Amino acid sequence: MQQYNFQYCQKLVIYSKDESSVLLCKRKDEADFDGAFSFIGGKMENTDSGIIDGLQREKDEEVGKDFNIKVFPFFTTNIFFVKKDGSAMILPHFYAIHTAGDVVLNEEYSEYAWVSLEDVDNFEPKINTISDVLHKMTILKKVIKETPFKIL
Repeated sequence: MQQYNFQYCQKLVIYSKDESSVLLCKRKDEADFDGAFSFIGGKMENTDSGIIDGLQREKDEEVGKDFNIKVFPFFTTNIFFVKKDGSAMILPHFYAIHTAGDVVLNEEYSEYAWVSLEDVDNFEPKINTISDVLHKMTILKKVIKETPFKIL
């Protein structure tokens, strides 16, 4: 099997039910961005049957199986990132809306916050791409609202 020198690391941009705030979780014990708030998500694994399966697994692992969202899987905004160790990551960000359930964090995070979209730019500490991703999501939202979604 051929090895590639990048990782595919999908992220969920989860909006509150009324879409006025976004879920950010504080990273713990990470080589990159330790102690910074970020969107949830992670690397696609060989056991994932596809993108939706990988998103479901990451959501269940990081914020709990009873935390339900609807995700719009057909449109993303993407970021290319080089980690401290020199490896590269492609990070597609998927638009999602919380529908039910409470956040139950796993050991990867120390806390979470529902941050008002009006306050995101001033909220710290956060990964420096969050505001840009949210701006792009605002543009995608116009297209997304016309497309089918998946319940996770």
